[in-house]
Amino acid sequence: MLTAIEYLQAQGILSVLDLHLAKFLHRLAQPTDDHILLSVAMTSHAVAQGHICLDLAIYDNQSFPQFSQDSVTPIICPDLSTWIHALRATSIVGYPGEFKPLILDNNYLYFYRYWQYEQQLTHHIRQHLPNATVDSVRLHAGLQRLFATSDELQQLAARRAVEQNFCIISGGPGTGKTSTVVKILALLLEQNPKLRIAVAAPTGKAAARLQEVITQYKQSLDCDPAVKQAIPQQSYTIHRLLGAYDNAHFKFNKNNQLPYDVIVVDEASMIDLALMTKLAAAIPETARWILLGDKDQLASVEAGTVLGDICAPADEDSTLQQHIVLLKKSYRFQKDSGIGQLASAVKEGDSKQAIQVIHHKHYKDIVWRELDAVEIQQKKLLNQILQQLEPYFSSKEPEQILEIFGQFRVLCAMRQGFYGVERINHLIEQELSVNKRITLGYRWYHRCPVMITRNDYSLKLFNGDVGIILWNKNKELMTYFPDGQGGVRAFAPQRLPEHETVYAMTIHKSQGSEFDNVLMLLPNQLSALLTRELIYTGLTRAKQKIDIWANTEVFEQAIQRKIYRHSGLRKNLLKVA
Repeated sequence: MLTAIEYLQAQGILSVLDLHLAKFLHRLAQPTDDHILLSVAMTSHAVAQGHICLDLAIYDNQSFPQFSQDSVTPIICPDLSTWIHALRATSIVGYPGEFKPLILDNNYLYFYRYWQYEQQLTHHIRQHLPNATVDSVRLHAGLQRLFATSDELQQLAARRAVEQNFCIISGGPGTGKTSTVVKILALLLEQNPKLRIAVAAPTGKAAARLQEVITQYKQSLDCDPAVKQAIPQQSYTIHRLLGAYDNAHFKFNKNNQLPYDVIVVDEASMIDLALMTKLAAAIPETARWILLGDKDQLASVEAGTVLGDICAPADEDSTLQQHIVLLKKSYRFQKDSGIGQLASAVKEGDSKQAIQVIHHKHYKDIVWRELDAVEIQQKKLLNQILQQLEPYFSSKEPEQILEIFGQFRVLCAMRQGFYGVERINHLIEQELSVNKRITLGYRWYHRCPVMITRNDYSLKLFNGDVGIILWNKNKELMTYFPDGQGGVRAFAPQRLPEHETVYAMTIHKSQGSEFDNVLMLLPNQLSALLTRELIYTGLTRAKQKIDIWANTEVFEQAIQRKIYRHSGLRKNLLKVA
């Protein structure tokens, strides 16, 4: 007869790792029972799903489906009080502050490492809450000059970022987060021209984009040329900023902190709890720490929804509320923009309003295509994609080819499956080959677009960077990437770190990017990946037009599903005094 957790693993609810970890810790526990075994397995499963901890209250007396009366006894979680009593009695579970494999904090069961991350991050944020010392007269003059035509919330964000050592600026696409932070850097340098400033983002693509925008915006600032010159143009990935030895160990840490007075981090919604905690530990207590991001976008792939958890107290009566500014006015999507209206409805979880916007004939920047018969749909889909790619195949110089390719992208909800990136990329390649746009048969080919999937610091190629493989004048295949200054860098394909074809990419991978036109393809069946955050993120990658290929019922259901990851961070931050 299968045990309860073996049964759950056989049904695909738990992984092999969950099973073995539970059995290992179960052998160490004294005293022990089946409740302990199930608790460890469920906590491991929760972390794998992006939660920081297991919320026991949700599973109070919950029973799991039983498919075979002969193979397993009914699996029923205990009532909450009995469960907590059993956990408190065993040697592998400790109280907050103890060093045990698991920590029970009220109704939340953590692995020690994640409990410690939460506590440390809360501590580091608390350290940065005291206000900075500023020249108020100079700040007021700078605000009037640099924000003369900006909205009040942008000016408020700038004032708080200068006056405070910790500030979060959150807002949707086109609300001016990056342009505001460039002005903030100018204000800070007007306060102290000797400030050491670093700007960073989670991925290479996001860091490169941040660098481009800073270079663009700082030229038009109404300030002294010396201030413009002092605003840094180079940006880092967080791993590079921290001096990563590997994904878990860094040169800069709590014992060897970063040599900067101001740290600006963009696309903060993509940062998981572990990395955010390591970053926070490396920031000196006296340094300003500014986070930019869209709290409504997809959360990190790893455990945690850190930006969302930190921003949650902005709606509560807490000290932290004064350190968070939510920008609301979009300068990209005007009132007559369907994309803007649809993104707003999706963000609010209003599926009925979303469908009304989609079918409103007034909006010319949204095209809705209902998924129908597969064999018909596939041909229509490929015809649409090839039509969008036509300018890419008509251009000649690497710079022009890269620019044109960056104007359109196919975005999928998942990597695998009938509507996944891998299959869609394969279909596009086959169709292009039939139309004699490319020649297949080799690993690399002329006009093959590739995306880097692993950082290579020696080549300065980072996860998310997109390049194009082309014949050069010597009839050699070379891969061309933007150099951030309007030119290109070339590498032999054999030198590239891990990479993949990128006519289509996942919505997750598209974070930090934007395209003039987007074709977003969603599966015709609901899956765990389909949430309002995913759809919102996909929609807001498009600046001018979006084609949505989806099933209406699935689309509505996905909008109503919000990502919620169990965490004690919000509770801890509400206690910050």
